[in-house]
Amino acid sequence: MPFLLIDFPVFNPVALALGPIVIRWYALAYIVGIVLGWIYARSLIKKDRLWGGEVPITLPQLDDFILWVTIGIIVGGRTGYVLFYNLPFFIAHPSEILELWKGGMSFHGGFLGCVAAVMLFARRNNIPILSLGDITTAVAPIGLFLGRLANFINSELWGRHADASLPWAMIFPNGGPLPRHPSQLYEAGLEGIVLFTALAIMIRMGALKRPGLILGSFITIYGIARIIGEHFREPDPQLGFLWGGLTMGMLLSVPMIIVGVIIITAAVRRRANGPAPSSA
Repeated sequence: MPFLLIDFPVFNPVALALGPIVIRWYALAYIVGIVLGWIYARSLIKKDRLWGGEVPITLPQLDDFILWVTIGIIVGGRTGYVLFYNLPFFIAHPSEILELWKGGMSFHGGFLGCVAAVMLFARRNNIPILSLGDITTAVAPIGLFLGRLANFINSELWGRHADASLPWAMIFPNGGPLPRHPSQLYEAGLEGIVLFTALAIMIRMGALKRPGLILGSFITIYGIARIIGEHFREPDPQLGFLWGGLTMGMLLSVPMIIVGVIIITAAVRRRANGPAPSSA
């Protein structure tokens, strides 16, 4: 093995075992991501100056919304994976659709599930849809970051072949003998840290006063980040490369960017609420 290659640190797939209760890293990422997202969302709602007026959602409403968005993530994520990534297999084995512990979640499907949850909850509780979407997407990078770390821990969704001279190239235990990009970590950085930081700076600068601006920015930046990450990530084996070397992740991200730009344009043209935020 070349000197510069990093040995993949093999992890126990089980994060926590309490008798018959077994929690895997991927499930733990979802749980912690939702909890941290809920805490961050509550902090945003408590700061009136960020909204330039009355905050459009109350803390009790946010607490109720967490269940809705959790269901949206799980149902949408699994449905998206079944439809976009492995439909022939699940047609032949329909009983495995509910076996979530075996893995198989689609971000794009989960995002659509979140959109449905936001629209239904907002309509039922008379909350502006765009503002609720802003809150939801402002916290979403937390879950994305943890989810990509869980992918890395599980040694799944690894990267394409890399030159052995790449200092951080890794040989994954289930990825063959050739060194690969740790693309899960690339995506954790882009979809998690970079995206969260960009949205947090925008919020600090008053973006929540323009309903839809955070939502549109999330959609656009994520789409770009995902396309970049896909250049280093090995395509799903059942799909491989599609037209012109594109991957399913790339194709699904293109309409996101288009929709995101449209939402941003509309938000920027919309009159902002209240004065600029305090620099304190």
